[in-house]
Amino acid sequence: MSFPPTPPVGLPRHRKALHPREVFRHFAASVASASGSPWTFVGACAFLILWMCSYPFFLGFRDPFDAWQLVINTVTTIITFLMVFLIQNAQNRDAKAIHLKLDELIRAHKGARNRLVELEDCTDEELDQLRKEFARIHAESAGRKKAESDHELARVEIEQQNRGILE
Repeated sequence: MSFPPTPPVGLPRHRKALHPREVFRHFAASVASASGSPWTFVGACAFLILWMCSYPFFLGFRDPFDAWQLVINTVTTIITFLMVFLIQNAQNRDAKAIHLKLDELIRAHKGARNRLVELEDCTDEELDQLRKEFARIHAESAGRKKAESDHELARVEIEQQNRGILE
C-alpha cells in the first residue's frame, strides 16, 4: 500500500496557508523564535550602545537630555507593546498543541480517565477538587510504597538472619 507524498515540513499543504491568520501565525512564530536568540540579545545590546553614544546629536534640542531619553523610552515601549502580542500568539498556539498531544495520550492509554481530556474547560473549583484527588492518590501511593519497601527490608533482614543461622 502506498501513501500519497506529504509536503516537506514548513510548506503549505493547501491554499488556506495564504490566509492572513496563517501569515500572522508564521510571522508571530518567527518573531518569537528570533526574539529568544543570542543574536537578538547582541543586537539589543548594540542598539543600547548606539543610543548611549547618540547623546551629542541631541545637544541642539532645547532640553537634550529629555529628548534623548524620550527616544529610548518610545522605542522600547513600542517594541514591548508589539512583542507582547506576538509572543502571546505563539504561546497560545504551543499551549493548544500541547493540550492536544496530552489529550491524545490520555485517550490512547487504557485505563485513563477520559474526562481529563478537557480539563481546560473546568471551573477553578473543579480543578481544585481534582488536584485534591490527585494529592490523595499520591499520598496513598507513597504510603503503599513505604509499606512495600518496609516489607521488603524486613524480608531481606529475615533472609540474612536465616543464612546466618543456617551457615
